Amino acid sequence: MKTQYYTAASLDGFLATPDDSVDWLMALGDDEASTFPAFIAEVGAIAMGANTYAWILRHADEAIALTGAAWPYAQPTWVFTHRDLPVVPGADVRFVRGDVRAVHNAMCAAAGPRHRWIAGGGDLAGQFLDAGLLDELIVSVAPVTLGAGKPLLPRLVTAPPLQLQGVARVGAHFAELRYAVGRGASDSSTQPPA
Repeated sequence: MKTQYYTAASLDGFLATPDDSVDWLMALGDDEASTFPAFIAEVGAIAMGANTYAWILRHADEAIALTGAAWPYAQPTWVFTHRDLPVVPGADVRFVRGDVRAVHNAMCAAAGPRHRWIAGGGDLAGQFLDAGLLDELIVSVAPVTLGAGKPLLPRLVTAPPLQLQGVARVGAHFAELRYAVGRGASDSSTQPPA
């Protein structure tokens, strides 16, 4: 089973605006027109950063309207954070910090024969990449540019390059790109020079 970074990004490579807004993404369509329902059905464990978790909490009313629950995932979820965050009642959420390797081991045990999803953000996915634990990137590229914001993957990845596995049109707006990650793919654990 794979550890996958499944996400959406602007055409110029940002996940969110500088203030963590993804309103631009929400305006482009719903999950049912995407590959997300099929993807999440194969996921057994999730890791996400504190900003992603906080965004989900801020949009709990929308999750309730769509799923009937404030927390949209049945899978155990590890949230990487250095701050105190509220717990969603009934959600299997574990707050962690530090090296991603120990969490990855726990995710593998919990996921069993299913995939592990790195839900965001880009730096967290980069930490899994740096540790040699990321197997695949699945990026839905949106037809918008943000000019600045939270980068898709703030790492220099050139040797070996990511290996293109597939390209598909998804709905009216997105191009979905699938890349396999070669071991040793991260050239640096820091952001490339601006």
